[in-house]
Amino acid sequence: MSMIRNFFLCAGAVLLLGACASDPDVISENLSPAELIQLAQEASDRSRYKKALEYYETLRERYAFNIEVVCTAEYEIAFIHFKQKKYTQARAELNELLARYDGPDRELLPPQFKILSEIVLKRMETFSEDG
Repeated sequence: MSMIRNFFLCAGAVLLLGACASDPDVISENLSPAELIQLAQEASDRSRYKKALEYYETLRERYAFNIEVVCTAEYEIAFIHFKQKKYTQARAELNELLARYDGPDRELLPPQFKILSEIVLKRMETFSEDG
């Protein structure tokens, strides 16, 4: 009887450890914006878009007070959606980002994301449906 009990205890421990190992990676609280961007870029370069999006969302949330970081994250999120052929979503996100450049804080915004957003939107003019 104790052998059966030990078997089930061991099997339970293996299942418990396996469940813990499958939890999503926790993104360290100590990462700087540059480190989060680097990790996101590396994930995106490997077509690990879900992970890249997690990093960019974390960047946007943790550094919401930094408009340059927010613009970086918003552009990159939209660009990932573009690469995934989620054109409707990407268009909406890029247009939302461009709307910032018409607002009162436009002088504070990094100009490259306006230019890049316009380029991607122009490229999508021929795309009418999501991939």
